[in-house]
Amino acid sequence: MDKIKIGVLGTAQIGMRQVIPAIQKSESCEVAAIASRTAEKAKEAAQKLNIDKFYGLYENLLQDDELDAVYIPLPNHLHVPWSIKALQAGKHVLCEKPLALNAGEVQELQKVKNSTPDLKCMEAFMYRFHPQWDAVRKIINTEQIGKVQAIHSTFTYFNDDADNIRNKYIEGGGGLMDIGSYCINLSRFLFNSEPERVIGNLRYDPEYGIDIQADGILDFGNQSANFMCATRQFDDQEAVIKGSEGIIRVANPFTQNQNTTIELEIATGRETIDIEPANQFTIQADEFARSIIDSTPQPYALDDAYKNMKVIDALFESDKHDKWVPIAYE
Repeated sequence: MDKIKIGVLGTAQIGMRQVIPAIQKSESCEVAAIASRTAEKAKEAAQKLNIDKFYGLYENLLQDDELDAVYIPLPNHLHVPWSIKALQAGKHVLCEKPLALNAGEVQELQKVKNSTPDLKCMEAFMYRFHPQWDAVRKIINTEQIGKVQAIHSTFTYFNDDADNIRNKYIEGGGGLMDIGSYCINLSRFLFNSEPERVIGNLRYDPEYGIDIQADGILDFGNQSANFMCATRQFDDQEAVIKGSEGIIRVANPFTQNQNTTIELEIATGRETIDIEPANQFTIQADEFARSIIDSTPQPYALDDAYKNMKVIDALFESDKHDKWVPIAYE
């Protein structure tokens, strides 16, 4: 096949505003159907985005034999249940991050995935597909900043809307799950290893019960990462990679779909590297689709999602018990 046909489970804003339009620009994907909790809402979304088919039940979309895969932008607590149902219906799965509420849920999904080895199931950390990270990793791999020793990242926004799913505890809300997960994933992505232990400090909203600020330190042995994420602060994000002989600064590490620059500072001076505009959602869809079409490994294995959730679980535990928490990866 030249293209895969994707169905979308849900009409979440990230899907409607960003991901679906991006997938529609893909050379390897076609958004062929969308489902919502009501036929009326699904029809409205389909008409808005020029999608041919719509369903008022998620189950009906999964029964559509013309669809090869599903994209799942549902609230966090529904990610694993519907990913499992999609796999059992014979569909490949691209699911929004964080993939689960905890590492145990990912293991449940892994069991189903192992029973359907021909199907792909991947967590949608779209930032990894932006070309700026190819440039950063090239600088790291050629040791232009010497040996990388530390990574610092920040991701903040302001959202106190009681009706927003990010502020609903039962639906897996909170800053650590939503944006702290990016900071954690980034350090693992760049170090290409896993933290041995973590320590975290979280601040909670007394009314909503979700964390609104999280500070964490990840110990990778000879390397370390620290991050801060918050949902009651001014919009901001940054990543700084520090080496023995230089520093890389990335102004927009996570939500970047426009012109961007990387600043490299070494002993001989500073250099600004311009990165051409790129839609990381489109690239993600293309690479995921190509792995299906070409029967090649998906860009990131499900085990990556499991390990990211292990770190998140350990940070929650660390905050609860006020101590360093070691991480054992099964």
